[in-house]
Amino acid sequence: MHGAARGWRILFAIVGWLGLIAQYALSLEAGTRSVFGSTVIFFSYFTVLTNVLVVLALTAPALFPDSRLGRWTASEGVRAAVAMYIAVVGLIYHTLLDATWNPQGLLFYVNQVLHTVMPIAFVLDWLLFVPKGLLRWIDPGKWLAWPLLYGVWTVIHGQLIDWYPYWFIDIDELGWGRTAMNFAALLAVFLVLGLIVVALDRGLAAFGKGDSSLIPS
Repeated sequence: MHGAARGWRILFAIVGWLGLIAQYALSLEAGTRSVFGSTVIFFSYFTVLTNVLVVLALTAPALFPDSRLGRWTASEGVRAAVAMYIAVVGLIYHTLLDATWNPQGLLFYVNQVLHTVMPIAFVLDWLLFVPKGLLRWIDPGKWLAWPLLYGVWTVIHGQLIDWYPYWFIDIDELGWGRTAMNFAALLAVFLVLGLIVVALDRGLAAFGKGDSSLIPS
C-alpha cells in the first residue's frame, strides 16, 4: 500500500473510532434505558452502523492487510459500496435531518465527525487510492443489500420496542404505506448514487488510461 494511503487511513480511522466512542458514551449518558437497551438503540442508527463499516474499511487494510477482513475491505467493490453508503449518510443528514435538531457542546463536534468529516474522508479515499475501472453496472443493485437489511432490522425492532431512529421511517407516525414510499425513495437514492459511482469509476479509469488510482500505489 502506498504510504500516503496508509497514513490517510490510519488518521481517519483514529478520527472515526474516537467519534463513534464519544457518540456511544454520550448516548449512554443521555439514555433513559438500560445499558443494553441504550446500546441496541445506538446500533439502530444507519449513521452509526455505516460509520462502523467505514472505520473497519480504514483500519483493516492499513494495519492488518493480510487478514481476511483486510483483504475484503481492500477490494474495489467493497470500498466503492462503503463510499456510496457513507455519502448517503452525509446527504440525508444535511438535507433531511440537520434542521430538525440542534446538538450542543461535544455532541455538535461528534455529530460533524460522523455526518461530515467521515463521509468526505472516505469518498476522497475511494477517489484517490482505490484502483479504478473494475466495477460493473450490476454492482449498484448488489449494494442495495446493506440498506435493505437495515430496513428489515428497523421494522423488526421498531415493532418490538415502539421506536424508530428516523422520522421518515416511523411506521407508527406515518403508517405502512407512507413509510414504504419513503424507504423506496431512499433505495432509489442509493441506486442512483451507486450508478454514479460506477460511472465515475469507468470515467477515471479511461482518463488515466487504466491507471489503478489517482495516486498510484
